[in-house]
Amino acid sequence: MIIEYLKKNPNSSSKEIFEGVGKQKSLATIKRILTKLIQEHLVVSSGKGKSTRYNLSPEYKLFEQVDIEKYYEKEIDEREIKEHFNFSIISEVLPNTNLFTENELTKLNELQEIFTKNISELSELEFKKELERLAIDLSWKSSQIEGNTYSLLETEKLLKEKETASGKTKEEAVMLLNHKDAIDFIVENPDYLFPLTVSGIEDIHSILTKELAVDRNIRKRRVGISGTNYKPIDNEFQIKEALTGMCDLINRKENIFEKSLLALILISYIQPFVDGNKRTARIVSNAILMQHKYCPISFRTVDSVDYKKAMLLFYEQNNITSVKKIFIEQYEFAVKTYF
Repeated sequence: MIIEYLKKNPNSSSKEIFEGVGKQKSLATIKRILTKLIQEHLVVSSGKGKSTRYNLSPEYKLFEQVDIEKYYEKEIDEREIKEHFNFSIISEVLPNTNLFTENELTKLNELQEIFTKNISELSELEFKKELERLAIDLSWKSSQIEGNTYSLLETEKLLKEKETASGKTKEEAVMLLNHKDAIDFIVENPDYLFPLTVSGIEDIHSILTKELAVDRNIRKRRVGISGTNYKPIDNEFQIKEALTGMCDLINRKENIFEKSLLALILISYIQPFVDGNKRTARIVSNAILMQHKYCPISFRTVDSVDYKKAMLLFYEQNNITSVKKIFIEQYEFAVKTYF
């Protein structure tokens, strides 16, 4: 109710908000909720004491709470969306925004402490064994999100014994093997994407699409995305500009979780390649975590449809909430499952 009131009545005092929502809560409760909304980056305040005024934050759309199931009840042509790439999201909004709330960061940092303690107690051989297990899971899930039909057990057999599964295409096997090669590459070259560069991202994409019928390097033609009317940039020079801006943004950010989440979202949003964008985003996101000795994420328990819906919500509304939720949940799963 407070959010809806501020949409129609910007620059309001807490008393005006209290009266505007029909005094359904006490003034003290309204003030407490406003404090929470400020912490969640949804509202900003200006002035002091009785002169304090409240407005929706410039980042409000990023963090607006969306009922994702209700959102997708509308068919593709019924949804009101941001149809074209939003350049300001990289140049103006995200540089001045903390993506995680204090509570979310506390949780993530506590999980990272657990991970650090756990790996300190492992031998080098034990660590490599756990990393191998995670790499298999990540290769499987990342490929499954893109439509690959290999099961986890079939993936393990392929990656460990190079035995292909019957009834599957050669391309599916190649996709999985390429994932493992990409993960092995960032394990062996932990500083390769530090600092993050466009050429580094292109190299990861080349590993992931090796021997597949996918054009390499920055695309020069238009692409469409199934399930949405969002239209990515179709100009090669603007794509490079957006990617360069993204790299600068990620390199300037200090928080490792923010860096990783931004790579996961923005490479997918920019769609710099004809195909393989989300795969590249997941590997680069993990490379950032691993370069800073943070726990990598396998995404093993995420539902493929939920992942796609979360990404489309960012494409269409520049809303980060669903992707961020998946990121936090999968980081927790990784820390508690591996190492």
